[in-house]
Amino acid sequence: MSDFILTIADLLAVLSGTVVGLTLGVVGGGGSILAVPLLLYVVGVSNPHVAIGTSALAVSVNAFANLIAHSRAGNVKWPCAVVFGASGVAGAFAGSTLGKLVDGEKLLFLFGLVMVAVAIAMLRPRQAEGDPNVRITPQIAVRLVAIGLLTGLLAGFFGIGGGFLVVPGIMLGSGMAMLSAVGSSLFSVGAFGLTTATTYALDGLVDWRIAAEFIAGGLLGGLGGLALAQRLATQKGMLTRVFGVLVLAVAGYMLWRSAGALT
Repeated sequence: MSDFILTIADLLAVLSGTVVGLTLGVVGGGGSILAVPLLLYVVGVSNPHVAIGTSALAVSVNAFANLIAHSRAGNVKWPCAVVFGASGVAGAFAGSTLGKLVDGEKLLFLFGLVMVAVAIAMLRPRQAEGDPNVRITPQIAVRLVAIGLLTGLLAGFFGIGGGFLVVPGIMLGSGMAMLSAVGSSLFSVGAFGLTTATTYALDGLVDWRIAAEFIAGGLLGGLGGLALAQRLATQKGMLTRVFGVLVLAVAGYMLWRSAGALT
């Protein structure tokens, strides 16, 4: 009986990873926000901190995998990406250390509020303006360090990739175009997730088997998402808004569940 339960859990982990990878490929930054609720409510991970640590590792690996494709396409502004990511790693370390000290149910309630913010950000139209040929300067570097530090702190505290924060943050700090910001953000998303996962793993708060299955599903879903995104390129704005509504609904469920556990 236990083997059957484990088999079902393994399958659900792969399928959940596929869903996250697919949504990341189609809608971009913000898709990984579903990783934690999927691990909690679909896969059945009982400890919120383990769900956060495990999802951080899975999101990190998938972000670095997508970074390779964007780098080959010339979408990564490496000097800006490295400065933003390096400062954010320090923030992610501090944030993840603080997050582990917070009661799991309280952290989930706060996570639900973050999901509401993600949904609102996805429902708002993105601006495509920016300089596609931006080069880093001392002034730009200072802005990237400050914004990266804050973004990493939030990403580490909640155990999220933070793509929905990194893209506008790196655009604000550098003035680069949207496509370059999306590609460059993946370095930070991967670095923040790896930092968070490491701090959680040191306390035994990563389920390595589920993480591996989630990653495998995410890589498969990412390939499908890339192909689907190319077919639905003209409808991406609509798809992003639909996904935003879905995130809002999941956030409502998480807030309801966590609020009930706190009372």
